[in-house]
This record gives sequence, C-alpha cells and structure tokens, in this order.
Amino acid sequence: MKIENTKAQMRKGVLEYCILSILKDRDAYVAEILETLKDAKMLVVEGTIYPLLTRLKNAGLLSYRWEESTSGPPRKYYGLTETGKLFLKELNTTWNNLQNAVSLVTRQKSTSNE
Repeated sequence: MKIENTKAQMRKGVLEYCILSILKDRDAYVAEILETLKDAKMLVVEGTIYPLLTRLKNAGLLSYRWEESTSGPPRKYYGLTETGKLFLKELNTTWNNLQNAVSLVTRQKSTSNE
C-alpha cells in the first residue's frame, strides 16, 4: 500500500470542510481559496476545486456572484448560503467529535500502563 494514496484520501476527505470554513467570514474567488489552502500546506489544483465548488453550489451550500476585476476578466466570488452556514456549523461539531475520537484512539499509552 502506498502512503501517498492514503494521504491524498485523507486530504480529500476534509477538503469540503476546509473550503466551507474559508468562506465562513467572507466571499472569495477560486485563486484566493487555492492560496489559502496552499498556505495551509493543502495543495489542491484547479481541476479538483472547480467540480467541488459546483457540487457545493448545486447542493445549495454556496452561491456566487460575478465581480469586475481591475486586473483582468470578471471574477466569480463564492460565498456561503444560509444552508451552507448551518451545514458548516454541523461539520464543525462533527470535526471536533472526530478529532477527539482519533486523539483518544491514537494517543500513546501512559508509562503506567506499559
């Protein structure tokens, strides 16, 4: 089994959550979303993010608007809908529970148990 495949699957599993979290406080266009992910060491290519954004939009979690740009063509800004905000709130709870569960399972045993 190749570790890179497992790592990629783990990243894919949280990408939707990360994108919704990025859009929690403000609308953003794809380059900004990709830059935020890159800064967090989550390398994602445009070919991955566009279908995901479309899926989230079709699910009613995101909306978008076009805005003129001074440095090129108009930009499509994505933002959370009210449904998206509720969905993200639920994902936050789920993520915290999952994080706690994984920590409990993976933490090293104390020396008194060895």
